Amino acid sequence: MSDATDFLYPFIEGDETDAPTLLVDLARSARDKWQESGQLRARTLAESDALVRTIAHEMATRFAAGGRLFAFGNGGSATDADGVAQLYTQPPSGVPVAARSLVEDHAVITALGNDIGFDNVFSRQLIAHGHPGDIAMGFSTSGNSENLIMAFTEAKKRGILTVGLSGYEGGRMAVDRSVDYCLVARSQSVHRIQEAQASLTHALWAAVQEELAALVAVS
Repeated sequence: MSDATDFLYPFIEGDETDAPTLLVDLARSARDKWQESGQLRARTLAESDALVRTIAHEMATRFAAGGRLFAFGNGGSATDADGVAQLYTQPPSGVPVAARSLVEDHAVITALGNDIGFDNVFSRQLIAHGHPGDIAMGFSTSGNSENLIMAFTEAKKRGILTVGLSGYEGGRMAVDRSVDYCLVARSQSVHRIQEAQASLTHALWAAVQEELAALVAVS
C-alpha cells in the first residue's frame, strides 16, 4: 500500500495476507467512519440551526432584491463551491436564483494566480463582479485560507453579505470581522468536516427556499 494513503487504513500492513481478517477490518473501519460522520453532521446541524435560519433570511432578502451568490474555496472546497452554485441555480425543487462559482473559470483563476498572486484569485473576481446586495460564500476546512480572508475583506467593503463555512474551531474565519456569519463543523478530520459542511449547505439552501416562498406569499 502506498505511503500516501497509509493514514486511511493504518491497520493494513504492507505484506497483509489474511484476506478474511482484512475484509472484517475494512468493514469495521467503514462503519466507524460512517457513524462518526453521521454523529458530526447531526450535532453540527443542531448547533447551527438558529444561525442557519438567520443567514437564510438575509440571503433570501438579498436574492429577492436581485442579489447574486458567489461561492469559492480551494481544493476539495472548490468542488463544494461548484456544487453550491449548481444547487442554487438548478435546484431540485423551489426557485432558482443567481449564483456563480468563482473557481469554475480556469483561465481567470490561472491568469490571476500567475499575474497577481493566488491570494487574489477570489477578491479580484469580487471586485469585477460583486455589488452591494450580493452574497459571498467561502468554504475552508481550516478557516485560515488567505485568499478567502482577502475575498471576505473585499466583499465586506462592497456591501456584500459574507458567509463562511469552516472546520476545526473555525480558524481565522470565525473571528475575522469581515465574515458576517461563520458556520463551523467542529472536527479534527478534514473528511468529516467536508461531509458536515455538505449537510450545512443543503440545510441552508432549504431554509433559503422556505424564506423565499414566505416572501412570495407576503407579496
